[in-house]
Amino acid sequence: MLKFQTVTKEDLKLAASIQRRRQIEEERKQRIFNPRFRKIGIDKEFLDKQVAEKKQQRELEQAKESELDENLIRSSKLALLLERQQKEERRQRNVEIENFRRHYQRTEDRRDYDLYDPNTLKKCPVTIDDDTSRFGSGFVQKFEGEEGDSKERSKAKKEQMRWWIEKQKDERTMAERDRQEAEKAYQEAVISRDKRAMTLDRMERECRRRLNEATATFNRALAEEQERHRHCEALRDEEDKKTEIYNHVTGDFLMEAKEQADSTRGPHKPLASRYKGMSADELKIFRDAQACQMKEIENIKLEEKQVNEEWDRLMNSHAHTANEHQREIDRKRADIKKKIAEENLQLAEQHKSHQEYLNRILYKNKPTAAFFEQFNRDAR
Repeated sequence: MLKFQTVTKEDLKLAASIQRRRQIEEERKQRIFNPRFRKIGIDKEFLDKQVAEKKQQRELEQAKESELDENLIRSSKLALLLERQQKEERRQRNVEIENFRRHYQRTEDRRDYDLYDPNTLKKCPVTIDDDTSRFGSGFVQKFEGEEGDSKERSKAKKEQMRWWIEKQKDERTMAERDRQEAEKAYQEAVISRDKRAMTLDRMERECRRRLNEATATFNRALAEEQERHRHCEALRDEEDKKTEIYNHVTGDFLMEAKEQADSTRGPHKPLASRYKGMSADELKIFRDAQACQMKEIENIKLEEKQVNEEWDRLMNSHAHTANEHQREIDRKRADIKKKIAEENLQLAEQHKSHQEYLNRILYKNKPTAAFFEQFNRDAR
């Protein structure tokens, strides 16, 4: 008979806690091993600062773009308003021109309108003979005092046309004469202006020439004054040099007067700049003092030589003793190094034998890649 294990509440709680820990571990793995969500090793404050700076820069750029757009819209509206105003002004001007033409430049008011009037035939009476007995009283084509001769009327029209042509010729002649007079006046004005410019240019050149001459004269006078001043300075320097040479030649310094070296500080403290040397008695005293000093120096040197010889003998004895002691130390150090080398050789042989034991007997199986892949798989 089979026996199945009964699941208790404690087992369910333990399984639930294990499952919960596994889920928490998986979530922790995702947070740690995912570089996009991992917070370890990242300066979040600096990143937040960069994000804020980029956001502020983007807002500034958007504000600039908005301002540029508003300026563009304002300029476009202003351009449209100006265009509408120009169109309205042009339309108003055209309306005024049309009204002026309609009231003051009508076709009927032209002087030669009767030459191309389409209603000429309607306005002129029918040309008939003087005999109108064949027309009735209601025809009314000829009245009392009206001339029906077409030749005379044509002659009058030709005379009128000739008068108009003469008048137009006179007007054109007058206009041409006015134009010529205006052109002549303009040419005279241009010539006068050119003459005035030439006069001003000539005056300017004359003023510049006079100014250059005055500047050159002043520069020459200044150069002469400077040359005269330099000459006077050279003469004064020459006189000063001669005077200085004379004073030096006739002075106490070159005359070697003994009194010139006397000083107010005492008889044995002459002036160094004027002192010319010692007398024979002073030289004898000085040389005797030097001889005494030389004897004293020789005695001092002899004593120093004796002291140095004593010190040399003492130092040589100390150096010999130190050399003996150093040789003894070197011999002991060599013995110690020899012993250490022998011990190191024995240790190397022991280590080599131990390593061979580890590689051949103890660690025969080398780890594979699977051994290293089992690491770093857990968040703990």
